[in-house]
Amino acid sequence: MNYDIIIIGGGAAGFFTAINAAELDPNAKILILERGKEVLTKVRISGGGRCNVTHAEFTPSELIKKYPRGEKELRGPFHSFMTGDTIAWFEERGIELKIEEDGRMFPVSDSSETIINCFLSETQRLGIKILKNHSVQNITSENEKWLINTSNGDFSAEKILIATGSNPKIWKMLESLGHQMEAAVPSLFTFNIKDERIKDLPGVATFASVKIPEINMEDEGPLLITHWGLSGPAILKLSAWGARELNELDYKFKIQVNWLAQQNSEEILEQLLELKLKHAKQQLSKYAQFDLPKRLWKSLVLASKIAETDIWADINKKQLVLLSEQLTRSEFLVDGKSTFKEEFVTAGGIKLNEVNFKTFESKLQKNVYFAGEVLNIDAITGGFNFQNAWTGGYLAAKAMTS
Repeated sequence: MNYDIIIIGGGAAGFFTAINAAELDPNAKILILERGKEVLTKVRISGGGRCNVTHAEFTPSELIKKYPRGEKELRGPFHSFMTGDTIAWFEERGIELKIEEDGRMFPVSDSSETIINCFLSETQRLGIKILKNHSVQNITSENEKWLINTSNGDFSAEKILIATGSNPKIWKMLESLGHQMEAAVPSLFTFNIKDERIKDLPGVATFASVKIPEINMEDEGPLLITHWGLSGPAILKLSAWGARELNELDYKFKIQVNWLAQQNSEEILEQLLELKLKHAKQQLSKYAQFDLPKRLWKSLVLASKIAETDIWADINKKQLVLLSEQLTRSEFLVDGKSTFKEEFVTAGGIKLNEVNFKTFESKLQKNVYFAGEVLNIDAITGGFNFQNAWTGGYLAAKAMTS
């Protein structure tokens, strides 16, 4: 069957492109091909099932700083469609977004089903056809048409958009069309750590800075202790910025955690000596200092060769030096990573110099467009990867229907 536009990939970027294209050209015949039995699966689980739609950053020059790969390329597109446009787009369809303290934006319903239902109802309203269980087997061109062979039939279109993320099969097809692909590596993941200091502390969270000396990289933010190691924004940001370097290290490296963020060990030692005078008869491990979670404080105290029953008056300077080091330079050995199953983000995809970022069209193949993670663009956690999908999808839709 023949269509004007075929979207390959039934995820967020694909749906957003299709809906905008249908609105810009109501006469366009549009088809979405999805290889699986369900569409929008990553949307459903994103943000813990709440769907982190975008981030409350409204300045393009600041927004692009959240993209380890794609920063330069997205500057222009973000001047055409970014956060404010995303908010307006959903509001026009009756979906209000809310801003949380850390800037992440979610539907007020706190449910990703709100976004999914919006996309499905819009495709139905606009007459966009969706075919599931249609795995693309081949993409070829003939007589200025693109032929798409799938596991359940063949289709043709004047223009196609590929929004399949890191699908190895599709990447091979793109290579056969002349595109070069940057190899995919995980971009958002947690650090697997086995260490007595954090073994019994799953669920403990605090603000900290984390450094990876081997690749000279450091970041700060909320840090979460989990059953398998360390997670939270501080870790996820490092995993994004260091995606390729950490992959080369086979996810085996040392980190230094400053549980007190910017304070150094010398400053903390002075404060500990003051606390020794102030709380001479107080049990050290019992009362947390520096606003640290109680269980974490106790663990770091015990790791500093201080007994659970010791009082401040009994502690010598050597022990306080050890404690200041534990507080500001705890060293941990990372041995492996944990990704977020279907939700995880990858670095890699089509080389960015092969794409026209005014239209998101291939520079090598006419009438072939891209949106989302099939491009070598990825962001830190917080709604930025979705914003890339919305921006690319909108500009591609605009170009395909002009």
